Amino acid sequence: MDEAAISISNLGKRYRLRQQSTQRYTALRDVIQQGVRQIITRSSRSGNKAAGEEFWALQDVSFEVRRGEVIGVIGRNGAGKSTLLKLLCRITAPTTGRIALRGRVASLLEAGTGFHSELTGRENIFLNGAILGMTKSETSSRFDEIVAFAEVDRFLDTPVKHYSSGMHMRLAFAVAAHLRPDILVVDEVLAVGDAAFQQKCLRKMDSAVAAEGVTVIFVSHNMDSVLRLATRSVVLEAGRVRFVGGTKEGVDLYGSHLAAQGAELDLSASPRPGHLRGQALLLRALPAATSTQGWTFPFGENIAFQVDVNVLAPLRDVSLGVGLFAATGTEIASMQSAHSLALPTLPPGRHRMSVEYRGLRLVPGVYTLGIGLQSERGLEDYLPQALQFTVASNTASAAMHTDTFRGFTVPETHCTLSSLD
Repeated sequence: MDEAAISISNLGKRYRLRQQSTQRYTALRDVIQQGVRQIITRSSRSGNKAAGEEFWALQDVSFEVRRGEVIGVIGRNGAGKSTLLKLLCRITAPTTGRIALRGRVASLLEAGTGFHSELTGRENIFLNGAILGMTKSETSSRFDEIVAFAEVDRFLDTPVKHYSSGMHMRLAFAVAAHLRPDILVVDEVLAVGDAAFQQKCLRKMDSAVAAEGVTVIFVSHNMDSVLRLATRSVVLEAGRVRFVGGTKEGVDLYGSHLAAQGAELDLSASPRPGHLRGQALLLRALPAATSTQGWTFPFGENIAFQVDVNVLAPLRDVSLGVGLFAATGTEIASMQSAHSLALPTLPPGRHRMSVEYRGLRLVPGVYTLGIGLQSERGLEDYLPQALQFTVASNTASAAMHTDTFRGFTVPETHCTLSSLD
């Protein structure tokens, strides 16, 4: 158990950001020019540094993962988590440093990783087995178990290009988990699929670690999964390791860092799953006047904020949806503005929407705010992790001894006493 399955030493990955032409196609002359430019760049030590800006996705990353250990890698979007996993899976080569992997590696970086879209589910199972170094007989011995887990037996002989994203993920996870790799690398697998499938994946990862000694390194924004699965955590920040150690300590550090944000948050560049309709863009959130510092609210105070919405085309039946989540990813409360405010058609331009949670007595801690904008045409914009805020302790919370309460809100309790005589 003490033997290192993964050793990472001074790992770094550098990219060069070049100015791209606005031309929409690549001509033969462009290919020739690019080839000549590369030759000149390699042959000249004093090349033009203005040709491109260097960007280090990872820098000076060092840690070890023991055999049979489960490591949760957490950090903000752009912290370097996915780059680290790609380096571990040898999809891309490091710029500096080295990685030592002791054992067979299986990866699940996205739905259908390693699948050939024209091959059937059956054929892809054997293809993935061969990639992992399994013999045909070894794959055959686990074939029925893989199919049963993935629940795709009816479509086993259908090309996977016709599979839904959920079917892709179920089969991909089943193959990766059942072909018994020594090291399993997973990126946000539990963010896809229904709750039953997610619990199934958790149980399988638990059994793989306990019974087979599989080493697991996985990325997740679901802190509940990290706390449940991981024996240790690695917190990445701006491409560097900020913390390696206990899971709870890592989750707490990550949450406290995200909570330390300014009073005004620009959402225009925030990553989102994609504008389903491309009609609206959430730009900026403003805290309530009662907040003490940035996005920190005293215990017992109303939680209020404003969202500036940029409308690109007329929107009807507009509703702003807001969800509150604990640091573990558990949803605490949600609301739709349409329940209390019927909005007319919003013309193109910028509009400001105000939201206030009243009487929501959250136990002091770190919470996440998710924002979604809907119209009669469907979802216009969605930020599942728009920002994080903190509910701070004060004299009121101290008087109530909130550390003795379980859950996320302090309930109002009324007790009566009556005599039985």
